[in-house]
Amino acid sequence: MRMTMRWFGPADPVPLWKLRQVPNLTGIVGALHDVPTGEAWTRAGVAGLRQTVERHGLALSVIESVPVHEDIKLGNARRDGRIAAWIASLEAVAAEGIGVVCYNFMPVFDWTRTDLASVRADGSTALVYRHADVTGDGGDGPTVLPGWAEAYTPAALTALRAAYTDLSADGLRANLAYFLRAVVPVAARLGVHLAIHPDDPPWPVLGLPRVVSTADDLDFVLRAAPDAHNGLTFCTGSLGARADNDLPALARRFAPHIHFVHARNVLRHGQRDFDEAAHVSDQGSIELARTVMILARVGSDVPIRPDHGRMIWGETGRPGYGLHDRALEAMYLQGLLDAVTLEKESHA
Repeated sequence: MRMTMRWFGPADPVPLWKLRQVPNLTGIVGALHDVPTGEAWTRAGVAGLRQTVERHGLALSVIESVPVHEDIKLGNARRDGRIAAWIASLEAVAAEGIGVVCYNFMPVFDWTRTDLASVRADGSTALVYRHADVTGDGGDGPTVLPGWAEAYTPAALTALRAAYTDLSADGLRANLAYFLRAVVPVAARLGVHLAIHPDDPPWPVLGLPRVVSTADDLDFVLRAAPDAHNGLTFCTGSLGARADNDLPALARRFAPHIHFVHARNVLRHGQRDFDEAAHVSDQGSIELARTVMILARVGSDVPIRPDHGRMIWGETGRPGYGLHDRALEAMYLQGLLDAVTLEKESHA
């Protein structure tokens, strides 16, 4: 697997020159964050991002993400126009030689946490989720939670949630299939691998359905548009938040369809509460080392990135995306990958 790191553009508190100094980090995962959701990206915009990354001795390896507009998820009369714009963005990405696009199909929120800086016993801070803090699914719920305030005003959030009132999980799944049947043939023609990201967290939130949370859901995605270019982002943290998701088994089962890997650890508390934990396997509830090593043994040569990290050593910045803990994770992952390489050599 090829080591990469998420970068949020020139405003990111972690500059590219610092990422360049992480050993064996060769790729950047980026996006055009200034383009409103639903509008088509231009080749010039993608080229500018690629050139900025390359000036620092790195490669733009993955686009994360080309956002999927709510009209597509809702399946309303505007969705075909939104899909056309999404395809135009895909064409711009392909024209600049970028071969992997990560995206998600989560209604309204592409992630949910209830605290972005929960203080841990060691003094570090981390993202956490407490289901009780999200007033019961189907209830009124809060209008703002950490991480949402910049994306929605309370009025806009209320209106958007109301639009989903009559959309069931089956309806959202049908809209996902419609989207995949439209975009996968284009991706195949362009040679771009699509990698859907699992729901985060992998269960309904605020009464909104989520349909990329379990093994059966992943099977549905792959069956909806069977093609080698229709694949998965294997996020150990998102999938691992559910105790009934057996990560090593999922890694073996879906390895041929995994185009991108997000690696992080979570510590579960009951069924629907979790903390984002330090990356070493015994710090959390998931078999992170075993899972990564399985992917390295049986999967293809895909990009992997350290996912959200803690804020450690007094670092401040974008929650989950400081440099220090992600660099530690990159080295932990590199050790696992080196171990698999040596294992393969010893059996050659």
